[in-house]
Amino acid sequence: MKLAETSLFRGISEQECARMVQCFDAVEKEFRIGQVVYDFAEDRDCVGILTAGKAEVVRIDINGNRTILEALEAGGVFGRLFTFYSRAEDSVTAVCTERCRVVLIGQEHVTKRCQKACVCHSLLVENLLELVSAKAVYLSSRIEILSQRSIRDKLLCYFQYCRNLARSNTFTLPFSMSSLAEYISSDRSAMMREIKKMRGEGAVEIEKRQVTLKNI
Repeated sequence: MKLAETSLFRGISEQECARMVQCFDAVEKEFRIGQVVYDFAEDRDCVGILTAGKAEVVRIDINGNRTILEALEAGGVFGRLFTFYSRAEDSVTAVCTERCRVVLIGQEHVTKRCQKACVCHSLLVENLLELVSAKAVYLSSRIEILSQRSIRDKLLCYFQYCRNLARSNTFTLPFSMSSLAEYISSDRSAMMREIKKMRGEGAVEIEKRQVTLKNI
């Protein structure tokens, strides 16, 4: 994916994107599965744009509990500007889950308008504000999912969220079942038992990562 196709650079031509990347001293890196793409403690002054592959934003708390905060695909933007508040002792990182390529830009270049007040940079700032707003909406949905009392209710809430995004009763999960359990903060075995029940009741059909909601 080219930068001009990402949400942060929407409305900016490829030629202007190339010029801005050079002006911003942006760095492009490639990562293998399992490598840390971005550490929210160490890379706090950078904004990352995923141009290929997949990654997950993962939090590990002081007790070693692992929670997936977000699944990122090509075009995804991440950084301290877009993440959730976490305690200082928590570790929050973006980890590569499918060989990926990332462009890292100094945060000051993104958040501050350039001295020339060029149209392209103004567009970039406008896109940034829209992304921050979208992340806030996402956070609200995530809180709603986690606030559900039972595993079944968490699953249903998340599946309905995915259905609304896809505008279809059939959609593809952005991660594996193990990652889904971490995303909804539930035990994997307990979650799989609940999914089995939901299948038996005819509420859902699940084939690998593809989910179809039936009588919901």
